[in-house]
Amino acid sequence: MNIKPIRTKKDHADALKRMEVLWGAKSGTLEDDELDILATLIDKYEEINFPIEAPDAVEAIKYIMEEKGIERKELEKAIGNKSKISEVLNRKRELSKRMIKSLHDLYDIPYEILMA
Repeated sequence: MNIKPIRTKKDHADALKRMEVLWGAKSGTLEDDELDILATLIDKYEEINFPIEAPDAVEAIKYIMEEKGIERKELEKAIGNKSKISEVLNRKRELSKRMIKSLHDLYDIPYEILMA
């Protein structure tokens, strides 16, 4: 086992290659331990160098609409009339507390995303 910190893109690429070799190692073996350590190091490197930002509320709403086949008209239950829906989706109106609660209840959009 020759494990070292992942500091560069090359280190990252090498670690990923080694991880592929070790994938499926028998539980409890040195190879399994190495795989576990590499996975932790790779995860930390990627967390620092390739952060994934949470979507904002409007992007989350649009994503849910697309994934669930929700038409704009259906958002009236959560947001209000067509004018309010348009203003929200075009970022000209903030979501109210009532809208946030309704969007969460109706479409399971996490509060954390809707309130960001």
